[in-house]
Amino acid sequence: MDFISPTMGMLGEQQVLNYIKSYVREDPKADYKIVIGTDSQTSSEKTLYVTAVIIHRVGKGARFFFCKWKAKPMYDLRTRIYKETELSLRVMDRLKENGITEIVAQWPVEIHLDVGHQGETRMLIQEVVGWVSSVGYKAIIKPYSYGASSVADRFTKSG
Repeated sequence: MDFISPTMGMLGEQQVLNYIKSYVREDPKADYKIVIGTDSQTSSEKTLYVTAVIIHRVGKGARFFFCKWKAKPMYDLRTRIYKETELSLRVMDRLKENGITEIVAQWPVEIHLDVGHQGETRMLIQEVVGWVSSVGYKAIIKPYSYGASSVADRFTKSG
């Protein structure tokens, strides 16, 4: 799985983990959290999914990376939200397989979901929050789910 860093370009999974390690070593006494969120954009040609991985030094900034997937156009909102949730969890699983747990064992992992109490997604909140919670992560919804609704969203527009 390849990631894109706005400042460093294309990076592999291990490079992302190495960067996270070095970022944490810069200020080891700070509080951190790992945030993963996915957003999607559908056009007549495709649906573009973008998953952001953010290392947040709480109160002191953050660094992020993202990866993209293209699929056939997906117009059904429920299916898209489920796919976004699946991709976020899949990215976290891949990072765990590559050793992120050793880096962030003492910090919370938040999965940011592109659902909220306003709009069509409100009927899906209980389902996707339950799914994320059942696998051991903290689920965050709008308006606090900046990983999905701000960071990932920004890169769905650039195609």
